[in-house]
Amino acid sequence: MTGTVLVTGAGQGIGRAVALAFAAQGVPVAAADRDAEGVERLAADHPAITAHVADVADARQVDALVDAVERTGPISVLVNVAGVLRTGAVLDYADEDWAATFAVNATGVFHAGRAVARRMVPRRAGVIVTVSSNAAGVPRSGMAAYAASKAAATHFTKSLGLELAPYGIRCNVVAPGSTDTPMQRALWTDNGPAAVIAGDPAAFRAGIPLGRLAEPEDIADAVLFLASDRARHITMHDLYVDGGATLRA
Repeated sequence: MTGTVLVTGAGQGIGRAVALAFAAQGVPVAAADRDAEGVERLAADHPAITAHVADVADARQVDALVDAVERTGPISVLVNVAGVLRTGAVLDYADEDWAATFAVNATGVFHAGRAVARRMVPRRAGVIVTVSSNAAGVPRSGMAAYAASKAAATHFTKSLGLELAPYGIRCNVVAPGSTDTPMQRALWTDNGPAAVIAGDPAAFRAGIPLGRLAEPEDIADAVLFLASDRARHITMHDLYVDGGATLRA
């Protein structure tokens, strides 16, 4: 793989794992996050990784980020990982929480995808992978904004893939289920991951048939595959990595 990999949301969790996975292959990685401490800590111990501070909800910051990365080399892969989760029942949900969720999870993917695609099209090469969620395909009680924003990001990525296919640019989606990240741990009750794995019929939520949470590295492996030449004939695909939790409904 040639060129630079740009990973948004690289300060922790899945984004961090994705950045490390590409760096382990000797690929230059531009790790971006609005959490400066997180990406700077990541880059400090990994010479293949450079830290960039940017908020994907701000189009101007995203354009400046892409310009800065491209000055050191072309972006060959974009991985959209940046995301937020604000839970709550719809009847009580605040307008600002809805707006903030969509600003990052959906509009942020639009900002990054548009900015990078503008650079990829003249080169007629590139790969875009969006890390969405299995919640994009299955309703989640108390997570309506998150699920809706991830559905928007998923279908935006597929539509972008249709537009970019004539230029040889592939766009795919990885849809994780429950993954052991800080975002997931914030949802746990006193039973920790056990309740997540078992499921909750009262909340209309199936458990995880494989009997384990995903590790961030499991998601990173799926991203690496879709970004590689082994997936050269795969585009507009939505790869669920959830241990069977959605029963692929």
